[in-house]
Amino acid sequence: MGFADDHLVPLVDHGLGNSAYLVDLGDGRALAVDAGRDLRALRAAAGQRGLRVAFAADTHLHADFLSGAVQLAHDDGAAVLASTAGMRAFAHRGLGDGDEVDLGGLVLRALATPGHTDEHLSFLLLDGDRELGVFTGGSLIVGSAARTDLLGADRTEELARAQYQSLQRLARLPDAVAVWPTHGAGSFCSAPPGTERTTTIGAEKQANPLLAPPDEDAFVTQLLGSLGSYPTYFDRLGEANRRGPAVLTGTPLLPALDAGRVRALLAEGALLVDVRPVADFAAGHIPGAISIPLRDQFATWLGWLLPDDTPLVFVAAPGQDLTEVNWQALKIGYECLAGFLDGGMDAWTARGGTQETIALVGADRIAGRPVLDVRQQAEHVTGHIPGAIGIELGDLQARTDEAPPGAVVACGHGERAMTAASLLQRAGHRDLVVLDGGPGDWAEATGRALEEGE
Repeated sequence: MGFADDHLVPLVDHGLGNSAYLVDLGDGRALAVDAGRDLRALRAAAGQRGLRVAFAADTHLHADFLSGAVQLAHDDGAAVLASTAGMRAFAHRGLGDGDEVDLGGLVLRALATPGHTDEHLSFLLLDGDRELGVFTGGSLIVGSAARTDLLGADRTEELARAQYQSLQRLARLPDAVAVWPTHGAGSFCSAPPGTERTTTIGAEKQANPLLAPPDEDAFVTQLLGSLGSYPTYFDRLGEANRRGPAVLTGTPLLPALDAGRVRALLAEGALLVDVRPVADFAAGHIPGAISIPLRDQFATWLGWLLPDDTPLVFVAAPGQDLTEVNWQALKIGYECLAGFLDGGMDAWTARGGTQETIALVGADRIAGRPVLDVRQQAEHVTGHIPGAIGIELGDLQARTDEAPPGAVVACGHGERAMTAASLLQRAGHRDLVVLDGGPGDWAEATGRALEEGE
């Protein structure tokens, strides 16, 4: 078959910063690469084109989302293609370096590219002798390469050296070969910011700073120096993907719970997650609730901050999509979902439930208060309110005693700051306020410069 650009459909999860790919094989069948457990976008794309997914390929044992390959095998009869070295505990076609799969005209060739994980494969797509593009997963990505510390500190340098060799191998492909990575901007697998999700070998040879170091040692120093923190749930999903996620039947639904049942669940140890917008939470919330506003990044913070084996109860605002809450939880392996408060806060207060508040204030109203900046360290050092204490949101639960009394909690826009304030309030802090906006708004309101560095 002749391969055209529209035969490949990138499917971007902006919250996790990843791309899956749907490839039209030209005969009513499709290849899916690195599809996640939430298959809604892939199903829609395949349905629009009248395609059935015949092959589901995974480049590696993902740490940041559950794979959808098992579900595609169950629902569509897709053949799962993955590394033999991954030792997956479910039916799949194991591939090693150089192995090829006939897709019915196109051919998929496995290239061993360890580094991000031990068993990492890239998949080179060929049309006859023509090398069309390569699905690089967490190896070569736009402007970088994915992190190598997910298997522990004792393996990080070894895997970084493997990543160097893998990038050098990929860089030997022809310049015109398209590069279709899984990890992109927004991913905690070390993707840099930017709008480009795909690239070419030639473009990366020109612009990727990790293809510029003169030797392996310099590469390792540069890569390891760029590693920041990552969500705690990454530590368990690789094994969950090796075992294979449970097959889902039907559309997952959250049960509706009345206020009395919510009280009972909280008394038994359930956690309350309030997904309403920041302003709603500030105006009144159930004592002990953790604010994680429903947005693209909801799954990241749910997985970073809360255990996956404790029942979760959700509070939503009228009109919020509880199906989205459910899918975002399921795609990172959170299945202990007790339900949602039926009727929301109105139902809670109607049954005599009490509320707490957290003031949301503008940049012109924080003078004289200590500032707690809960952004990532890389954000903090590039510019923060002078004197601000930097504690990443992901570290805060273990460091609540370091938060200054009466703090202004700040992030980039307000969502992470409200999450942090809810955790501090839950730990006993009072007289907190949350900055409505970020450091840039403070600089504009005060006419003062931000401070750089630690």
